[in-house]
Amino acid sequence: MKEFNKKIVLEDGEEYYGYGFGADNEAICEIVFNTSMVGYQEIVSDPSYTYQMVVMTYPLIGNYGITDDDYETKQPTIGGMIVREYNDLPSNFRYTKTLSEYLEENNIPAIAGIDTRKLTRSIREKGSRKVIITDLSTSKQKALKKLKEYEIPKDAVARVSCKKKWYSRTANPKYNIVAIDCGIKLNIVRNLNKRGCNVTVLPYNTTAEEIINLKPDGIFLSNGPGDPENVTEVIKLVKELKGKYPIFGICLGHQMISLAYGAKTYKLKFGHRGGNHPVRNLEINRIEITSQNHSYAVDEESLKKTELKATHINILDNTIEGVECKKDKVFSVQYHPESAPGPQDSGYLFDKFISLLGTKGRR
Repeated sequence: MKEFNKKIVLEDGEEYYGYGFGADNEAICEIVFNTSMVGYQEIVSDPSYTYQMVVMTYPLIGNYGITDDDYETKQPTIGGMIVREYNDLPSNFRYTKTLSEYLEENNIPAIAGIDTRKLTRSIREKGSRKVIITDLSTSKQKALKKLKEYEIPKDAVARVSCKKKWYSRTANPKYNIVAIDCGIKLNIVRNLNKRGCNVTVLPYNTTAEEIINLKPDGIFLSNGPGDPENVTEVIKLVKELKGKYPIFGICLGHQMISLAYGAKTYKLKFGHRGGNHPVRNLEINRIEITSQNHSYAVDEESLKKTELKATHINILDNTIEGVECKKDKVFSVQYHPESAPGPQDSGYLFDKFISLLGTKGRR
């Protein structure tokens, strides 16, 4: 039997042994889990996982490799990956490299051979917490000391946001959209392009004046990592521009819209991550299966004191999944309607945004 060469240690002292793949380096992150059955490439390349180490609950990872067309960002910032079984011999005519090769190229460590069922139950019962992936020779005492001394940075959005504007144009455009990049997934841009929108992607700290000078038809607020309360620049931006343009927010964008209207947010015990979360559309009483990736949620009681109305709710824990202010032509959802590779239940939200652009929404 192959000998273990890596281990993870959680800040409460739990220890798991396994086999390293990807980059051969040590890392400290927040541990979270994802329940998706497919889509590990999209997960690894999703900027929302910055400073997080992801436990994949599906037992076999790596079996279809990595393809050139399925990245969600050009530069991955995920902290690490934990899997039960890793397959380094992909069977897929589209694959161009293995998952391990991709992780190694981007200096991201990973570990296989872990009892991910036990580890996931631990996260559910005790909550997300700090974890270190390290060599087998590192003592538990030394690992715990490193965990205690390490503070997870709060600059996640600043790290992943673009540093200058970039463009994604489409044939025969009907609208011009400004997208605020807090860690935007490329499939969001593809969905907007597909619906006739030229997209200008701007850094998270862009001013309202700069956006107004671009004369957009609508504004999109992207997903992203970290605590929404730390992204004061975007919250201020929403306060200044709401009611002047149609605004659509996803995930972190949803949280920042809610904060801008006066609601509060709080951190969930272990978050929502995966492509199988049921959400009720309260307006038409319809259930959508959604893809999610977030640690924070909007507080329901504080939301009632704002101009926003809840439009969607999570079936599993009754957390707020969507809000809207029809007067201002502003709406958002906590989940990911652009989800790749799926599910596809919520693509209509992009069409809803497009329908608001026709009115220009300006006062």
